[in-house]
Amino acid sequence: MLDSRSQLQDYVQHNSNRGDIQNIIDTIDKFGWTEQRLINIGDQKGKILDEAIQTRKPKTILELGTFLGYSALRMIRLLPKDALLISVDCDSESAEIARSIFEYAGVTDRIKTIVDYTNNVIPHLNKDFNVDSFDLIFIDHFKDVYLRDFKMLEDAGLIKSGTMIVADNVIHPGAPDYLEYVQNNPNYSTTLHESKLEYTDNVRDAIAISIRK
Repeated sequence: MLDSRSQLQDYVQHNSNRGDIQNIIDTIDKFGWTEQRLINIGDQKGKILDEAIQTRKPKTILELGTFLGYSALRMIRLLPKDALLISVDCDSESAEIARSIFEYAGVTDRIKTIVDYTNNVIPHLNKDFNVDSFDLIFIDHFKDVYLRDFKMLEDAGLIKSGTMIVADNVIHPGAPDYLEYVQNNPNYSTTLHESKLEYTDNVRDAIAISIRK
């Protein structure tokens, strides 16, 4: 029996148009609402991520938590061709499905996927990708390591003045230590954007957007 990840892969390939990023995003959303709830950012909170991308206009982007590639697709469709988008996930099965969806969408060459634990990857990003810092960082992986990884990014110098950090699920399931840190740190301006948990109408959630001063 197929798990939800493989079901989504088949659903996308049978119900969307190859090479049409927006149509593929809409198809994933339809699956999340009508077939099985997914844990990607979803269409409601996805609009908040869209606005962040459109406001910051980043050229270097780091995503912690690829899952099945939904949020990377949302971001890449709004980015210029020369933007660098790096997406990290420790789950090889999810990453493989994400890669197949990226190939179907025609964006394989625009998204650098890394399969490893974030704490192994972060210290090497400067050297491996010749990047000084990131314009935008999207955090949507294990909630209990949001703060650990955020501090690792700080220590590695990957967060500089102007870096925008977008963190999903800070209320549900919640990342209270991360939220306390960014809301009370004088180096950051943080805004909480309340919404609903992905593919639900009645579960409160929020995205925290922080900008390094």
